[in-house]
Amino acid sequence: MTNALEFIQIAPKTGQAPQGLIVALHGWGANAKDLASLVPFLDLPDYQFLFPNAPFPHPYSPMGRAWYDLSMENMYEGLTESRQLLIDWLQTLESSTGVPLSRTFLSGFSQGGAMTLDVGLKLPLAGLVVMSGYLHPGAVTDVETLHATSLPPVLITHGKYDQVVPLQAALQAKATLESLGIAVQYHEFDMGHEIRLPMLELIRNFVVNPRSSKNSL
Repeated sequence: MTNALEFIQIAPKTGQAPQGLIVALHGWGANAKDLASLVPFLDLPDYQFLFPNAPFPHPYSPMGRAWYDLSMENMYEGLTESRQLLIDWLQTLESSTGVPLSRTFLSGFSQGGAMTLDVGLKLPLAGLVVMSGYLHPGAVTDVETLHATSLPPVLITHGKYDQVVPLQAALQAKATLESLGIAVQYHEFDMGHEIRLPMLELIRNFVVNPRSSKNSL
């Protein structure tokens, strides 16, 4: 494991100071380049994008990274370390970019989506985007005493036919977050464990207006 997060940085296309930051966390076995390729389709030229690599090597892919172990014998091993490393890194971004956490969106796909919920509910972020993700066991324990208005709104997207992270995981996350009074936008798609262009349009709209309450099943 590394003691610092390596990341890809994409500056605003406008050439001006960023209106906000969008941090995207890749899934298990992928790497920072996986999500960085989606930037042109998001049409958010005023935003700066950051794509960190997870700190652990993937056991089956030489180029892949992992936020923690997903094998049955070592399930969630490394989560504590990744959580703290990610929190510490996010808290340095205001000084390195000039953008406060209140204008920073944290997003992630699959295992990256789980990390988004785990870490994002502990920080005063602008919003969280969870694609095909899930809640870690006990992930909301630390936030149950916080007032809902201090917690960031959340966008959840998930495929109805996801065979990697079942749809039930998204429904459970939605119900748990709403029980805490968190504003949740929830959308299901006729797809599997993947990212499609209509999802990116939702993400763009969420970044522009994170407190919208639209849902679709």
